[in-house]
Amino acid sequence: MTTREDASTLVRRMQECFNTRQFDAAAALHTPDFFSHPLGAGFEAGKAAWRMLVSRFPEVRVVARDILVDGDRAAVRSIVEGLALPDGGAQPELFEIFRFEDGRFAEMWGASTGFPTSASPEDLLA
Repeated sequence: MTTREDASTLVRRMQECFNTRQFDAAAALHTPDFFSHPLGAGFEAGKAAWRMLVSRFPEVRVVARDILVDGDRAAVRSIVEGLALPDGGAQPELFEIFRFEDGRFAEMWGASTGFPTSASPEDLLA
C-alpha cells in the first residue's frame, strides 16, 4: 500500500519535473509498463505531450491543490497556471487518478476543465 506521504511526494515530484522542464527525470517516477488512459502506453507518450504543451505555452505550470489517497490510488486536483485566459475565464484544472506500483506511477486517468479552447489538453493532443 502507498502511504499518503509517499503518494503526495511522488505527485509533487512529478509536477516539479514538469514545472522545471526536467522531463527525462520524470521517467524514473513511472513503471516500465506505465499506461496513461488518455495518452496510451509508456511514459514517452506523456513526455511528448508535456513537450508539446510547454512549446505552445512556455509559462505553463501545474500545482496540486488536493491529493486524496486510498490504497494504491490517489486522486489529484491541480490548477494550471501560465495560460492566457479570457476575461472572467475560470482557472483551468486537471483531475487525475493515479495507480501506484512499487512506489511509482503505474496507471493514470485524467480529465480537465476551464481550459481555453486553444489550450485544452484534448485539443492539443488530438
